[in-house]
Amino acid sequence: MPKGSYRAGTVEMAVEVTGSTVRVNDRVMIGGMLYSVRDMRAIPGGSKHLVFHSGETFTMLRGTVMWATRDVDPRIRGTRVERPARRPLT
Repeated sequence: MPKGSYRAGTVEMAVEVTGSTVRVNDRVMIGGMLYSVRDMRAIPGGSKHLVFHSGETFTMLRGTVMWATRDVDPRIRGTRVERPARRPLT
């Protein structure tokens, strides 16, 4: 999605992303700046080559963990961001 656009009914959530969980239209934070992912392709070894709407590129290594924002529609089942399970109380 281009910068400044949104879909009706969606909410923006902060998520941690890795090379295997990053998605097109995620907005990743690099050096304090948000970049919206336009396209990506896999690189051997589990890395991803991200292309942003601004035209810049970034190679995300397999072990890289970054913060991103993602649009989710809470009305549609399965679009919610999965949170880690809490430890059971003892």
